[in-house]
Amino acid sequence: MASNGKKKTTMAKLTRETKLRERRLDKQAKKDARKRAAADPSAHAVALADDTLDGGEHVPAGIAEEESRERGSNP
Repeated sequence: MASNGKKKTTMAKLTRETKLRERRLDKQAKKDARKRAAADPSAHAVALADDTLDGGEHVPAGIAEEESRERGSNP
């Protein structure tokens, strides 16, 4: 039986399948990260402490400097 040379899968379907595979990989990576964090809670606690050293709000450095200049305080 000879194969039919016509392509039967559309680019839209191929794109959907690719995106689905990527989402599944991302989801699995997040799941693995949660498992690692649960297995080693001290590493997670250190990461949280680093994020909240400035009073509970995480403000990017550039924005914090800009706000301090606007208020007239010295950095």
